[in-house]
Amino acid sequence: MTAKHVWMLMGSDGTRYPSLQAAAFGGHRRGKRYGTLDCRAALQAIARGGYVKNRVFFLDQACAVAAGYRPCAACMPVEYRQWKTQAAL
Repeated sequence: MTAKHVWMLMGSDGTRYPSLQAAAFGGHRRGKRYGTLDCRAALQAIARGGYVKNRVFFLDQACAVAAGYRPCAACMPVEYRQWKTQAAL
């Protein structure tokens, strides 16, 4: 019998829930930003000993945006520029 990993994801309403499907994006709860799981900026912050206690995970971009998070400028520059343009309106 194989044990399945359960992921704790954040839903579009901001509540956490268990999921058998892995996260596609990671985020920072205090900074209200999200990005790819291999984001250089996030990995550097984790290596320095920060970030981890405020780390959240999302199934997709739609959930992250609906929960009030913005795209990361480092790993998602196109999405970040689009968000910044809309935020300025």
